[in-house]
Amino acid sequence: MDNNVPSVDQSDREVPINLRQSGPTPVEMLIDTRVRKSPYWELSMQAGCWRASVYNRMYHPRGYIPREDGGMMAEYQSLVSDVTLWNVAVERQIQVKGPDAEAFVNFVITRDATKIPVMRARYVILCNEAGGILNDPILLRVGVDEFWFSLSDSDLMLWLQGINVGRRFDVTIQEIDVAPVQVQGPKSVDVIADLVGEEARTLPSFGLMEAQVGGRDVIISQTGFTGEKGYEIYLKEATKYAEDMWNAVLEAGVPYNLKVVAPSHHRRIAAGILSWGQDMDFETLPFQVNLAYQVPRKKEADYIGKTRLEEVREQIEAGFPPYRTQLVGLLVGGKPITDYAPDFWLVSATAEGEPVGYVTSPWYSPELEANIAMAHVPVEASALGTEYWVHLPEPFADTPGVPVRAEVVEMPFRPSVNPNQRERLKMRGLDAAV
Repeated sequence: MDNNVPSVDQSDREVPINLRQSGPTPVEMLIDTRVRKSPYWELSMQAGCWRASVYNRMYHPRGYIPREDGGMMAEYQSLVSDVTLWNVAVERQIQVKGPDAEAFVNFVITRDATKIPVMRARYVILCNEAGGILNDPILLRVGVDEFWFSLSDSDLMLWLQGINVGRRFDVTIQEIDVAPVQVQGPKSVDVIADLVGEEARTLPSFGLMEAQVGGRDVIISQTGFTGEKGYEIYLKEATKYAEDMWNAVLEAGVPYNLKVVAPSHHRRIAAGILSWGQDMDFETLPFQVNLAYQVPRKKEADYIGKTRLEEVREQIEAGFPPYRTQLVGLLVGGKPITDYAPDFWLVSATAEGEPVGYVTSPWYSPELEANIAMAHVPVEASALGTEYWVHLPEPFADTPGVPVRAEVVEMPFRPSVNPNQRERLKMRGLDAAV
């Protein structure tokens, strides 16, 4: 069989997700000037970073504690027990500023930008005209006429600038010299309060505040990629002042056992937080990945993708979703998955059957004492309790070459300290699925 041909029917996509492409490569990967370092890169190296990936064309630290000392699972324990510092400068900041900033942002996001107060943030999505998700950033409203898009892994700046060529909103759109770090974990509130004062303890979820850290100007948000208590510190003029801010956080964290770690994908999976490029992409509709709540029923203003997304919702409500797969949560058998999956592992409906879906984000949950995963499975067989079989690679399979049993379960897999909008809707008894 051709190793470059997907094994799962993806005829509803223009470009299939290649289920045989990723994984270890036998060649040396060339890194050149197309990939750049962040202001925190050397500081990450000093903290023990030993591996990295590329995200938004920047080096992204993905491991500090060596495998022989516990690796990512040891980093996870610091996150859920104490407090951690992450280099997430790869979340490039795209500024939209000017008299028409609110109108422009309202046109490019699906949610209603006019309802975002100044000094508040929101998780948002931007879609193309076919309804495909282009990016799912955190959007910060730092002024009446100024917004920052804190990006996931796609180049949104060029899209936004291209949109404005024809629309001619009175705004400037540019990347700015602002680089975030995340301070995450149950003791993060103590670290931030020690840095900027007791006001931080009352900062609401998705709230913003101006402050100084290490004598440098920052904006702090109560946001993060974990479901744990956490904050992001957005450093202005980051290329000049990275060391000042970083070292101040390290010093403040000493009494709380702060550790510098990589982004905790096992915790974000447990929280049901999506990763663009992994769980979704340009051809994924919000409804496929549990983001229906991002598509408002009452937003009167036009926005990119509105016509298609409203059409899709009608098809779903009529019982005819126009897509093949739905993202679900799985409890998965096998040996503990304690590191990043380098492939989209295949999913079958029976132990002997042909693949019908694929795992996007797997990891081991110490709390559940089981492997958990997000996976795309046939939409007509995505109900809770549905049985599947996952083809794990040899290090994690109970028996090499034999798939392990999995079951569709609810997401999030465990409660979040900072619940996202979908969780909050569920708590209020509202349907966030459609």
